[in-house]
Amino acid sequence: MKPYRIDARDIHYTPLNQMIRRAVNEGVTDITIDNVLGQRFIADGLRGEKVTITINGVPGGDLGMFMSGPTVIVNGNADHAPGNTMDAGMIVIHGSAGDAVAHSMRGGRVYVRDNIGYRGGIHMKQYLEKRPILVVGGSARAFLGEYMAGGLLIVLGMHGSPPLSERGIGSGIHGGEIFVRGKVDNNLLGVGAKQKPATDDEKHRIGPAIRDFAEQFSLDPTPLLASDYTRIVPASARPFANKYTWE
Repeated sequence: MKPYRIDARDIHYTPLNQMIRRAVNEGVTDITIDNVLGQRFIADGLRGEKVTITINGVPGGDLGMFMSGPTVIVNGNADHAPGNTMDAGMIVIHGSAGDAVAHSMRGGRVYVRDNIGYRGGIHMKQYLEKRPILVVGGSARAFLGEYMAGGLLIVLGMHGSPPLSERGIGSGIHGGEIFVRGKVDNNLLGVGAKQKPATDDEKHRIGPAIRDFAEQFSLDPTPLLASDYTRIVPASARPFANKYTWE
């Protein structure tokens, strides 16, 4: 079937998403959307591993929410919460993204070439073979990995600024792991998080995710793979146990 192209200029997000869903239901696997400017909920709930959606512009909030299978490529920045509760598939953002990237993500991959806002990876989770991955090429703001319950989060700090410089990293984390390229000030850790230098085995384990990220953006993964990393994990499975009264 021929590729399907949509000009989203001045189209409200509801009819735009109806057009996308109709095309997928009719068997279209290659969709390009031009002139996107803040339309929300693109690719939400879509299924189909062979579906690729290319977005030229800046999609609004909750890009790919509940998505299970498709690939979404954003040639530009993205608003808040791309990958929210995503189940499978991939979102590739050739720019920066807002707050709550990969919120409650439960599977698939989200790759952001540049920076993300606050609370990236909040409440990421995993179950059996479902293990979500978020990789950020630049830096992340405060409360990265807050309440994280599973998955893998990597921050590379490639663009001159420190990967992390704000407080609350891993606040309330009780599952999963965060890898940060370079060192992390211990004062930036949130309640329930602990850190240590990543071992060679641990660096080897995250290598496939770094290579995949680099491939999406036509980057050389060699210096990223050769770098030192800090691994941030839960200090306890119940970080707030002492905040409650138990009878």
